[in-house]
Amino acid sequence: MTIETYLTYIILPILSISALLVFIRFLIGPTLSDRVVALDLLITIGISTIAIYAMITNQPSFLDISMIFALIAFLGTVAFSYYLEKRKKNE
Repeated sequence: MTIETYLTYIILPILSISALLVFIRFLIGPTLSDRVVALDLLITIGISTIAIYAMITNQPSFLDISMIFALIAFLGTVAFSYYLEKRKKNE
């Protein structure tokens, strides 16, 4: 079994199922924090899917796209934590 076969038939379906479950958590999350964490996890799953696609197709340019998504996810998490801190001080 080659690494491409392993990635295609085992890892990608696992990532798809986990993305579906996380998306359900995103929709029904009772609090805003649950939804933001779910969104951050969805972006992380997307980053890993892009990275796996780059390995399967042997195109390292897709890794640049995944790095940009990681930077956006990090900045979004920092912005949300800043928002929560400001909201906590106002209460």
